Formats: sequence, C-alpha cells, structure tokens
Amino acid sequence: MNEIVVKLKQGETMLYPTDTILGLGCDAKNEAAIEKIYQIKNRPSSKSLIILVDSPKMLQDIVEVPELAWDLIDLNEKPITIIYDNPKGLPKSLVAEDNTIAIRLTEDLFCKKIIGKLGGPIVSTSANLSGEPSPKVFSEVNPSILERVDFYPEEIKTFVPQFTASTIIKLGLDNEVKVIRG
Repeated sequence: MNEIVVKLKQGETMLYPTDTILGLGCDAKNEAAIEKIYQIKNRPSSKSLIILVDSPKMLQDIVEVPELAWDLIDLNEKPITIIYDNPKGLPKSLVAEDNTIAIRLTEDLFCKKIIGKLGGPIVSTSANLSGEPSPKVFSEVNPSILERVDFYPEEIKTFVPQFTASTIIKLGLDNEVKVIRG
C-alpha cells in the first residue's frame, strides 16, 4: 500500500479496483496526473471526473454538504456519487464549468486505505476509452489503457465488481434531486 501512495505522490496514474467498477485514478490534487488521466482515456477536458474521499471530514473539507446529501448517502444501498457546488482546494481541471464537482464517499477498504495514506482524495473514472463500455473485469480492459497507465496493483487481476457504475445525483435549489446517471 505504501508503494502505491508513493507512486501517486510522484504523479503516477493507476488502474485500480473500486467500490463499483474498475477505475483509473491519480492524486486528485496533482494537476499533471489529472491531465494524464484525460489523455489515457482520450476524454475531452470538458467532461468532469469523479473523486473519491474516505471520510465525512474529508468531504466537508472540500465542499459544503447539504443535509439532503447526508440522507442520500445514508439511505442508498449502493455507491452514490453526488455533484456538489463550490469545491475548494482542488485543481481547476477537476472542477466543472458550472463550479461543481462529483464526489463519492467510498466504503471500499482498498480505496479507503489509499486515500487515508495519501491524505487526500483520488480521481476515479471508469477504466475505458471515452465513449466505450466500461470493463467489468481486468481481462476486458482495453490494451491501450494498460499501455498508458503507469501501474496497477495485483489485486486488480482478481477484481469482481460488486455493483455497476455508481448512481450520480445533482442536488439543485430547494433540495431538487436530479439523477444524472441511474
């Protein structure tokens, strides 16, 4: 685990198991690493990336969390990503044009350990080229991704997803809930 964190702190990108599907990630505070993620995926920079946090405190350090968000997190049986307004302390490349950020409070032990040792959030985006289906297991990962990503932990080869991609919800004015991805 320490080796993974050292690599992330050096700006490397990783393919890794998450609480949903296989993910591509990096240190969410490293602008150069974030740019590499966009390049690996051939993803337009206008399409935002999700970040993972390991605790309510880390979430609150980045955004103001409305009470409704806590209710949604507590009540959902599967991982949920919520789009929040006005993030602070993150590179501009992670923040959408409307000054929002998509964040998931992960329950996955592997992800929590990495985030905890790193001391900050990590990027989490599906391990596919932009526009292609997300791979469910390691053998489905596009060879181009494997060639471009800096490293992946051995655990990924036996990864079996527990869920599909997370539900993404945007909270609007007056506690309006808009499902972006169900």
